[in-house]
Amino acid sequence: MKHRSMSEIRKKAAAGLKAGDTFTVKRKFTKKETESFGDITKDYNPVHYDIRFTEAKKLKGLICHGLLVASLITEIGGQIGWLASGMDFRFKKPVYFGDTITCSFTLTEVNERGKAKGEAVYSNQDGIVVLEAVLSGIVPGSKEKQVLKTMMEEDDKAGNIR
Repeated sequence: MKHRSMSEIRKKAAAGLKAGDTFTVKRKFTKKETESFGDITKDYNPVHYDIRFTEAKKLKGLICHGLLVASLITEIGGQIGWLASGMDFRFKKPVYFGDTITCSFTLTEVNERGKAKGEAVYSNQDGIVVLEAVLSGIVPGSKEKQVLKTMMEEDDKAGNIR
């Protein structure tokens, strides 16, 4: 099976990350994904499943699970080899089935030991901020960067995007 070319995000991580680096990913969220997420997490909040409930809450329709939307950051984290130690999410607006969300993650601090902080802003297709996050973690050090380079040379599945 042939994979797409290596993620530009992974390439940047292998070269070395620094404060100011920004990465962006985009995804359209579907009803099917929300239902699957609910089955995995057992979160059957009626705001995801029953229009009568969302109408009572004065929402314009069924909404996606907040943590499903927040998980968009893991595409970036997985590509850069980020080891998360903290995630603080602020849910601003609901995300409806069919919304396309863009997540932009910026490293705000990276120290000499690889401890890092970053901020993520999630916006919908209309440019409305739906979620904000402050994250902390560890970026790859010299040994990990070498492994990432080797993985890319081997055209590994983990370093490729779908």
